[in-house]
Amino acid sequence: SSVGGEIAGGLLRLFTEDGVQGNAHLGDRGGNGSEVIRNLWDQFGRGLVGLDTDHREEYWGQIETATPDNGATQSLWSYIDVALWDAAAKLVGEPVHRLSGTNRETCDVYATYPPLNSTVVGYVREAERLMESGFKAYKIHPGAMPMSKVINMVKQVRQAVGPDIDLMLDPNHGYDFDTALKIGEALDSCEFRWFEDPVPWSHQSAIGKLSELLETPLAMSDSGEFTTSEAHQSLEKGWPEIVRGTTRKIGITGLIRQCDAAADVGRQCEVGTAGNSLMNAANLNVIMSVANCRYYEYWMPLEAQWFGMLPEIKVDNDGGLGAPTTPGLGFEVDEDFVSRNLVATLKA
Repeated sequence: SSVGGEIAGGLLRLFTEDGVQGNAHLGDRGGNGSEVIRNLWDQFGRGLVGLDTDHREEYWGQIETATPDNGATQSLWSYIDVALWDAAAKLVGEPVHRLSGTNRETCDVYATYPPLNSTVVGYVREAERLMESGFKAYKIHPGAMPMSKVINMVKQVRQAVGPDIDLMLDPNHGYDFDTALKIGEALDSCEFRWFEDPVPWSHQSAIGKLSELLETPLAMSDSGEFTTSEAHQSLEKGWPEIVRGTTRKIGITGLIRQCDAAADVGRQCEVGTAGNSLMNAANLNVIMSVANCRYYEYWMPLEAQWFGMLPEIKVDNDGGLGAPTTPGLGFEVDEDFVSRNLVATLKA
């Protein structure tokens, strides 16, 4: 489940002729790893033999060109892309962000929970607990909370945390235009950092109107249908103001390309969770490589997506994150965890 319990997941290992190993976790905290593993093996399994870690851009270009409207194939290749980057960086003894060009050594973090609350006071207390833990930014997932309560809630959360904390709202595409507009106006009055995925990505007219009418920037989209082609269409239109991406959907190669394309037109590209430890480490390396992503998305409770990596990603005393310093993704596979939970092995 999204907050704990048993899940099905996997570990992709790519071995080079030099004995270096590139890794990526398969699946995420939602527990859908079995389908991911099956689909990846069916589509790419034996074709992984003979890949060259230096040809990551070429491989991604082939996948992107072959599947401009098929995010599922790009998403499957994303795990392979991350493992290739991990191996390539280990071969030269550098973290991935050094290989791609380090832009900074630290980044800001926002904490977020799945929609666990049904009351205004519940969100206020959640915000206060996070601030007490040292976080300086908080993204709210209101779930199915009615519009009037959401408007009340965002005002009370802002009052509780003060003016210096960055706040975001993400209803996961849950609103129609009128609801999104009214809640967006409340976000304007409370000076929220962004309004994420207020309506489905397919509602293009609504997105355009909301971008025009609201001061709070729209940030889109974490939907599965939003991949590289949709991101480029968004950049051409000029809205929404912030595009979102993650290595889970477009790998390290695709995400760096998307960030660079957004930077070329003066836009932000904010990186969303990748759903598991090693893919989140990939996200962190990309964030350190680009100038136009401010935040790392830090999902709570932490244990919900901590599995199979040493050490796990933890914020520092200032509520931020430092750039990885060891070769590859900067984190090691927890081999004891893997051996304890091993069900089956597929070899090509």
